[in-house]
Amino acid sequence: MRTLTAQMSGDGSGWRLYVVLFEERDWPTFRWERSGPAPTVAERRMALSTLGYEVAPGAVWSWTEDSQDPDDDSTPVLLIAAVRVRGQEGGAA
Repeated sequence: MRTLTAQMSGDGSGWRLYVVLFEERDWPTFRWERSGPAPTVAERRMALSTLGYEVAPGAVWSWTEDSQDPDDDSTPVLLIAAVRVRGQEGGAA
């Protein structure tokens, strides 16, 4: 079964989890309308399930940070998490 990348990003005003589908215009997306804390692993698992995906066996979430303006390190940080996912049996992908 093929794997894809799911990413979750937060900019301080909410969190968005999405599955990257390069061949599609609209990516499956789930939103949390809260500024913090970051969604738990259990919340992310439930959101992925809602979208028809699950974390691939052995995959773990990795985190990185970015800046709203890469040339200005005083701008707010954007947190980005990523994990390999696969379609659930009978689900998406």
